[in-house]
Amino acid sequence: MMSPLPAPGAPLPHYVSTAPFDPHATETMTAAQSRIHLASQKQLMWWKFKQHRLALISGIFLAAVYLMILIVEFLAPYGLHTRNVDFIHAPPQSVHLFDKGEFVGPFVYGRSMTLDLDTLHRVYTDRPNDVQPIRFFCRGDAYKFWGFAASNYHLVCPAIGGQMFLLGTDRLGRDVLSRILYGARISLTIGLIGISISFVLGIVIGGLAGYWGGIFDLIVQRLIEVLQSLPSLPLWMALAAIMPVTWSPIVIYFGITVILGIIDWTGLARAVRSKLLALREEDYVQAAQLMGASTPRIIGRHLVPGFMSHLIASATISIPGMILGETALSFLGLGLRPPITSWGILLTEAKSVSVIAFYPWLLYPIIPVVLVILAFNFLGDGLRDAADPYK
Repeated sequence: MMSPLPAPGAPLPHYVSTAPFDPHATETMTAAQSRIHLASQKQLMWWKFKQHRLALISGIFLAAVYLMILIVEFLAPYGLHTRNVDFIHAPPQSVHLFDKGEFVGPFVYGRSMTLDLDTLHRVYTDRPNDVQPIRFFCRGDAYKFWGFAASNYHLVCPAIGGQMFLLGTDRLGRDVLSRILYGARISLTIGLIGISISFVLGIVIGGLAGYWGGIFDLIVQRLIEVLQSLPSLPLWMALAAIMPVTWSPIVIYFGITVILGIIDWTGLARAVRSKLLALREEDYVQAAQLMGASTPRIIGRHLVPGFMSHLIASATISIPGMILGETALSFLGLGLRPPITSWGILLTEAKSVSVIAFYPWLLYPIIPVVLVILAFNFLGDGLRDAADPYK
């Protein structure tokens, strides 16, 4: 039965709770909610990034690879230029643990070489009675750590008087595994140095174009359009061919790095420009202008940090392009040159189809290239998703 309506003009009934006031009654949060509510943006990004398992694994893999290049002389079983003239184009050796049913530990079988008179190719056969245990933390080929400290201490070495070519040898009898490890130092660092140059150019030029606008923005956009309309590989080849052959390998290394950095800044500059066009009208930017802040300070301290996560994600995606650029130039003979060793230079050993048919292990340097590029792409996806933890 419905309650009667109050008479016209009569005051409406007013109910007041007599319970004591509890200021936290409507704000009560669980421990998990409070943890998220009080977390900083970096913590939120880290928690979101950890949920992307593939990106997390890729980040760990890349961290391990970049730490590895710091001690590559210790990790490589042979020296960079060590030649084994009795084992030219030797195929990879298999690592065994048991010999005739007994546990021996990691070892390889010794090999004997015969010449096939029909094809004039070397044929290597294992000698089952020649067990060569693999040594760990041992003395081996002498080297200079980073070109300064002399040493001959290695993580793994072949047996004394024996051989251990886990990935085979090349046409000069050099261990492919050791050369891949040494080549990682050049191929991986050229991407970091190149992206640093690209970052500086992209942020400065794109930031000024987005903040100032006007005729400067117009000139920058036309310049970017011209550079992006040029085919990348022919442009790289033309710029790399300008460098004289008389330059030292170190100068050529930095020259290739500068070329890759100069060409790659256009995409980042456009991304920075579009962000700054949207952010320059914000109230805090106008407040900084009224307080007399200079243009570099406004861009560097107020605008760029607002989308730094986007820049980090862009960098992880741009680094693989630079690694591929160096690999392509070196493979074509226009990039780095011996005695510097990179993954691109190692792949020049496999230019011929006949070489690939007889010695397929010379293509093994392509495996770390593929793994590193995939890892950078997965890491970039994870960072991009983690950049907006509130989403």
